[in-house]
Amino acid sequence: MKSVITLLLLLLSSLCIAQKKLTLYKTFGSVVYEMDTLTLSSQQVMMVLKPNEKAFGEFKAARKKSLIGSILGFSGGILVALPLVTAIAGGQPEWVYAGIGAGLLLTAFPFQASSRSHTLNAFDIYNSGLEKRTSRIQPALYLSPTAVIFVFRFR
Repeated sequence: MKSVITLLLLLLSSLCIAQKKLTLYKTFGSVVYEMDTLTLSSQQVMMVLKPNEKAFGEFKAARKKSLIGSILGFSGGILVALPLVTAIAGGQPEWVYAGIGAGLLLTAFPFQASSRSHTLNAFDIYNSGLEKRTSRIQPALYLSPTAVIFVFRFR
């Protein structure tokens, strides 16, 4: 019983000591930040990146560009939707607004792309600064008809 408890404590401590890698996933309409399996908000990512000044600066630039792109995209969407709704309702639409809105939407795309590249650059800077651990325990369980084998691998 003591050996099982010692084994579990060893596994948990090795998982807690390991530094986590930041990743970015693009979903429909949003971006998800993850640190291993933990989902983080933008504010939490800023707190994680704060000790690394270069990565923190890149992420701040990414957030500014994302905000500008979001404002331009939202405004453009409203300006495109306004004449369309007026036309559906049977009124006389002002198509100039739709043109201005399309221009704003096209202007928003480079800001969003730049924001994504700044974020990926910040994550690359942060992840390259993590120390490489060579003694991480990787347990594996192998089942066969004749035996059950529990193996520890040190990487």
